[in-house]
Amino acid sequence: MDTGTLAITGDPDADGLLNTDPFALLLGMLLDQQVPMEWAFRGPASLRARLGHLDPVRIAAMDPEALDATFREKPALHRYPGSMAGRAHQLCQHLVDHYDGDAEAIWAGVDDGAEVLRRLQDLPGYGKEKAQIFLAILVKRIGCHFAGWEKAAGSFADEKPRSVADIDDAASLAEVREWKKAQKAKGKAKAD
Repeated sequence: MDTGTLAITGDPDADGLLNTDPFALLLGMLLDQQVPMEWAFRGPASLRARLGHLDPVRIAAMDPEALDATFREKPALHRYPGSMAGRAHQLCQHLVDHYDGDAEAIWAGVDDGAEVLRRLQDLPGYGKEKAQIFLAILVKRIGCHFAGWEKAAGSFADEKPRSVADIDDAASLAEVREWKKAQKAKGKAKAD
């Protein structure tokens, strides 16, 4: 994976991991729900520090209870550490079963945005919106190119600062936060 430009955690090392490790990026996106974005995307670096690695093959081989305990260790890796540990384990098992443990194989060598989106939606814990945002991250922050990605990513392909795909510094993080706050006040979703 090329070095990306995502800058969300406030920690250069954690951001560096997200921008160079495809699994870290997938895991950060998985954790991005019901917690602040910075916390979610710091999760992969925190998990690597606790395990001594961030290898999806080794994580898939772990006893799920051991992974759960790792997520629950203080400070917890997520607001819901048990359920997110389970989802992370399922994600790793899916990567082993379908991509030989190589997260980047989901999109490497694929030139069709709709196909990348379909593969992302097949991941445990990834619904349509999460998959669309991740597709936008791949293009906007990592520098990938996929034909038809704009249609596949929907509104997340535009220039509005609406998701993590639009964050490359503290100012853009603040813009995304303000936009989300305004949308919520209007009773609208990120995709609206």
